[in-house]
Amino acid sequence: MVTPADFLQAASTEQYKKIYELEQPLVTICIPTYNRADALLNCSLKSAVRQTYTNLEIIVVGDGCTDHTADVIRQFNDPRIKFENRESRGEYPSETYQRWLVAGSIPTNRALELATGHFITHLDDDDEFFDDRIEKLVAFAKETQADLIYHPFYYLIGPEQWVMNDAEPLMCAKVTTSSMFYHNWLKCIPWDPRSYLLNEPGDWNKVRRMVELGIKTARYPEPLTMKH
Repeated sequence: MVTPADFLQAASTEQYKKIYELEQPLVTICIPTYNRADALLNCSLKSAVRQTYTNLEIIVVGDGCTDHTADVIRQFNDPRIKFENRESRGEYPSETYQRWLVAGSIPTNRALELATGHFITHLDDDDEFFDDRIEKLVAFAKETQADLIYHPFYYLIGPEQWVMNDAEPLMCAKVTTSSMFYHNWLKCIPWDPRSYLLNEPGDWNKVRRMVELGIKTARYPEPLTMKH
């Protein structure tokens, strides 16, 4: 279990600090997916590869996909994309709401294991990044030297009906998987597939545990994600 003392020790090292000084740090985008090839094609992967910031590693992990996900990924023909498909789907609660809280946590953790970027960000397979999202967040990370950055996002409530979540303050329901961006050291805080027992969605559970370490957080003021 990672403790605040572990974080303080790590954050005081030159190795931890130096990524904020890199001109073009590598950013890993983690995308878990399960039989949503068309969403990858039209939403998440499409928005990932068209980022104005190009030094990217895009890791897609299938949760035992049985559809044409692999074919869709090949269509992009982008060497930055790495795809791994689990042999079978992870075990999640049978109750609908509890399953929604933690579905995708197992392939997300596998993506974190594979991630080599200096900064880590996440993207649900049916969400979209604004084209300049990562460019803006890399610059903001250098400016603030924050360990975790989060930002407002739009979410869909009906056909072509978008509402903005202002992401303020940092709390449950004010952050989503696709609105976080953080120092790679924090990938040691995995998604917890059992966070439903606390009635917490996996994304907030991870953020809460990161914050409890004493990390520095910063809110980027503009919405940068469309959440379907």
